[in-house]
Amino acid sequence: MIKKETMLIKFVEQIALDTIEMVVENAYISKTAIPGQFLHVAVDGQTLRRPISIADINREKETITLLFKIVGSGTAKLATLKPGMSMDVLGPSGNGFQIVDKEPSTILLIGGGIGVPPLYYLGKTLAEKNKEIISILGFQTEKSVFYEEKFSSLGRTYIVTNDGSYGETGFVTDVIEKAGQFDRYYSCGPVPMLKAITAKLVDKPGMISLEERMGCGVGACMACVIPTDSNGGYKKICSDGPVFHAQEVSL
Repeated sequence: MIKKETMLIKFVEQIALDTIEMVVENAYISKTAIPGQFLHVAVDGQTLRRPISIADINREKETITLLFKIVGSGTAKLATLKPGMSMDVLGPSGNGFQIVDKEPSTILLIGGGIGVPPLYYLGKTLAEKNKEIISILGFQTEKSVFYEEKFSSLGRTYIVTNDGSYGETGFVTDVIEKAGQFDRYYSCGPVPMLKAITAKLVDKPGMISLEERMGCGVGACMACVIPTDSNGGYKKICSDGPVFHAQEVSL
């Protein structure tokens, strides 16, 4: 259930180019959020809240790790917050990744840019269920790379940069063949990347998480709709998503 909560900021650090890691404390959200959900964060002086993906959770310490990229005035203001300060959020919001104990044994995670964070909490959760994890993470340049060590601790990990300054050169779709055999995939990132992945892996079961600017964040304003692949209908990214089955929506 989505609730309005106050979160105490415990830690803030820039971990890559324009990329901020923030650890916050909240008992309710740390105990109820699942991989793929997000928080809708209020920013002082801004009309609209900002959707921030949940990158990790420590249920014992009741902490939530958030990662976001500075892309405008709202996220720039969030980046100035310090430990000891608090944030007003709505959450946990949206529908997350579907995980079942009978999940196939080998899972491929494919993330691009700020679409990488929610896949880490997902990967940790799957690894705890003894699933084999393979990760492909795409970034624009070496300065943008983050969480390589964390994903590597889960399993085989490939880093791809557009300019070839680190790891493989090109796009995440260029590396999928190197990953070898896998049973299911999960992906999060910009729409062009997701479109290319779902086209390439059309015969594989998978789920995708969409990045989108949102208004209300609870499905009332219709500002973040996306067409489905059947009957000309629409889905709301904030409430029906942000996670969908790979062939459920039309990208």
